[in-house]
Amino acid sequence: MRRPLVLTVFGWFLILAGAVGFAAHFPMHRPWHSDDAWPLTLELILLTAGIFILRGRNWARWLAVAWIAFHLAISFYDSLGKVIAHTIILLIFVAILFNPPVRAWFKAQSRPRVPEP
Repeated sequence: MRRPLVLTVFGWFLILAGAVGFAAHFPMHRPWHSDDAWPLTLELILLTAGIFILRGRNWARWLAVAWIAFHLAISFYDSLGKVIAHTIILLIFVAILFNPPVRAWFKAQSRPRVPEP
């Protein structure tokens, strides 16, 4: 079974967003501070989710949803606009990662492969 195109595009988007976010948060022109660890960790989580979504690991799609849900939760401490934006993004993640063709592909990937005689 071939990976759905929407999942391929989405996985590469997560990889790109995680890599760009990591580069943007990396302290290049100042000394390292412990506050730098959280944003970098979150970007690495996104990057990891994208890589393993493309590899067909079911846990990775849950990781991606947890990542955006975490962003939604912390946006409640910021502004209503960010809450609305993160809610919409969460709904998009869920719509992409849990639609029937994507679910079927992940299910097929989790089956053990038995070599043919």
